[in-house]
Amino acid sequence: MKKIAIIGGGAWGTALGIALTRSSRAHRLALWAHSADVVEALSLRRVNDIYLSGYELPAQVEVTGNLEDALAGAEIVLGVMPSAHAREIYRAMRPLCTPGAIFVSATKGLEPATHARISEVIAQEMSLGPSARVAVLSGPSFAREVAAGDPTAVVLASADASVASEVQEEFSGPRFRLYTNDDVLGAEIAGAVKNVIAIAAGICAGLELGSNAVAALVTRGLAEMTRLAVALGGRRETLAGLAGVGDLILTATGELSRNRSVGIQLGKGRELREILGATRHVAEGVGSAAATLELARRAAIEMPITEQVHSVLTEGRVTRDAIRDLMERRLKQE
Repeated sequence: MKKIAIIGGGAWGTALGIALTRSSRAHRLALWAHSADVVEALSLRRVNDIYLSGYELPAQVEVTGNLEDALAGAEIVLGVMPSAHAREIYRAMRPLCTPGAIFVSATKGLEPATHARISEVIAQEMSLGPSARVAVLSGPSFAREVAAGDPTAVVLASADASVASEVQEEFSGPRFRLYTNDDVLGAEIAGAVKNVIAIAAGICAGLELGSNAVAALVTRGLAEMTRLAVALGGRRETLAGLAGVGDLILTATGELSRNRSVGIQLGKGRELREILGATRHVAEGVGSAAATLELARRAAIEMPITEQVHSVLTEGRVTRDAIRDLMERRLKQE
């Protein structure tokens, strides 16, 4: 019976803790949360009232605020922290992890300061070589629906086929299905950039621009995601699968999407600082927009939707002006 340490006590970390108690294989499970109030809520009431109210964390999931306790003997380390905090947490984990442990990143974002993918952060901070046992979990998966046990299919990407297969067997269950591939870069770029496109789709909804606009935005957003991933070395088919178009559709159109919600509020004229100050939830697209744009510049490719989202987020650009600029760009072939 393997021990899995879930590092991150937000909505997604809590939901994965619940889902793993339903998987086809039994595990020892530990969930680490940074915030003392989250640890207290999960320890005493077994419900994460702050991030995922209404769903009970099963008793077999040990809850702790101590990293060493969470990681002791863990053969699989599942990272579910915000991308902005990933490096400091992995750095703190380095002396505490079991040698040979598998690292699975479920963080969908790019490191804001360095533009690094989270698998790259793991490799750097854990001093892992080319044979590192690292995987990435991505795909269409609202935390609340996973916690409720709604059928969900996701992607587990790893350059090591044996790692992908092992984690697939450990995590999969009757209501949580994992597919594997070896395109880690493609899966991570898709998981990060779809959040930026979802903000743009939310802006369209907030401006009440209609279904035509949202459909066009999502489709052209997928083209941007694919263009960037392929330019960086990812595969086009990854972007056509669950990690790409599947997650984009969910995040850009789903009512539970935090990134879409931020976009809706921006479209209605609220300021970003006010929007973010009203919640403890993280909308990864806010931090990933600048990183995505910088990667696009390095690869010498155009990402006009991302560029306009970035200008709205960082320069206070009026959302209707951003939409107008997209519509009035030079005419071209699809």
